[in-house]
Amino acid sequence: MPEGAIAERDGRIAWLGREADLPEMFRSLAPVDGGGGWLTPGLIDCHTHLVYAGSRAGEFEARLNGESYESIARRGGGIRSTVRATRAASEQELIDAALPRLDALLAEGVTTIEIKSGYGLDLEPERRMLRAARRLAAIRPVRVVTTFLGAHAVPPEYEGRADDYIEHLCVSVLPELQAEGLVDAVDAFCESIAFSPDQVEKLFAAAGRLQLPVKLHAEQLSNQEGAALVARHQGMSADHLEWLSATGIEAMRKAGAVAVLLPGAFYVLRETRVPPIEALRVAGVPMAVATDSNPGTSPLTSLLLAANMASTLFRLTPQEALAGVTREAARALRLPDCGRLEVGACADLALWRVPQPANLVSELGARPLVRSWYAGRPRG
Repeated sequence: MPEGAIAERDGRIAWLGREADLPEMFRSLAPVDGGGGWLTPGLIDCHTHLVYAGSRAGEFEARLNGESYESIARRGGGIRSTVRATRAASEQELIDAALPRLDALLAEGVTTIEIKSGYGLDLEPERRMLRAARRLAAIRPVRVVTTFLGAHAVPPEYEGRADDYIEHLCVSVLPELQAEGLVDAVDAFCESIAFSPDQVEKLFAAAGRLQLPVKLHAEQLSNQEGAALVARHQGMSADHLEWLSATGIEAMRKAGAVAVLLPGAFYVLRETRVPPIEALRVAGVPMAVATDSNPGTSPLTSLLLAANMASTLFRLTPQEALAGVTREAARALRLPDCGRLEVGACADLALWRVPQPANLVSELGARPLVRSWYAGRPRG
């Protein structure tokens, strides 16, 4: 609102309204002049693979020369390529590699980020990834939510034995990592080149026994009815969704699951099938937007660019795209106190030098952030 004011106390929004109505109890606080800018909640990147080692630029070149993502994966590239590099990296090396990517997101007003494992594919390297993700939150002023993605690909030592690998995750890996406090949620890649619905079902049952919420890489390359599967488990979100069916949409609606749109991967893979945005909109399924930052299919570290892509490629309105990187992204992570400007919410804030909020979505490479706050503390 014009001439608005907001007050923070103990990391929470204590009051907001017209500056002329600011209560006396807050008038003694040191004021920050917004200079006529726009104030929004801090941005939330609710789907990333930010911690990894190595590079897959060669695969980018191979795809441009006509090789498919599936073909690259089946010959040992793709996720497995990053697994080899990540397994060879120390925890500190993973942190050092992730920090520039994290800093790029923070420079655009991101105050909360989800970080997945999934490039270790066994207990010790998955532990190193999750520890690195936790340590990033101690090094930088940002909220980190961790997700166990052990079911990202079948590791070489389990070639042809995907069922045995899922059993290993359920019995040995996931319980150990959960007991160490490293896991906030559980994810899987449900796809013909990864894991079947039955295998994911078994993993989700193990997550349920550990009282861990679930989410799913679903319907990216084909329709495996993964969205309906995650909905049956009252999951947080189904992500990608290019091949989402009407059945999946209805299941998500009933379960209250969030559709997480990942236009970066759509763009890099040069996909042509767009997620069913209008059907999701009509059904009232919340739509979040994320970078899917990863080394192979979405080497993207700009959430504002992801919001632009969601509008230009998927036809979200600017209002929907901005809600997708704030309110709906918080919903996808089950963080009800984040992503909103209201009394009691986390004082994660971003101040922008733009004439109107739509500029945050429409402009490419503008970097209009003036300053940001995490839990009421100024950053940078």
